[in-house]
Amino acid sequence: MPLYAYRCVAGGSAGLICADFEVQLAMGSAPSSLPCPACGAPARRRFTAPNLSRASSTAYRLIESTQRSASEPAVVRSPVPGTRPAGNMTTNPLHRKLPRPD
Repeated sequence: MPLYAYRCVAGGSAGLICADFEVQLAMGSAPSSLPCPACGAPARRRFTAPNLSRASSTAYRLIESTQRSASEPAVVRSPVPGTRPAGNMTTNPLHRKLPRPD
């Protein structure tokens, strides 16, 4: 569903902005004015540019999972059997000759 933007001008002719808010409504069902959540005065609908993107569905999934993990992080309770422990472990024998940090 699209987001519709509204702006409440509390001062009338003075032009003081009381609040800007967005409402998610079914397409084509947005009224020309809604009551302001801050003061209750009628707020007029603003016309804004549509939110279009040329990103692929893979990019959208990445963005959504990143946003979701910010509030709902995945918690791992135990390591999966047969996996290596976390850290900088290597199986290359040439890496044993490299200096190690203290």
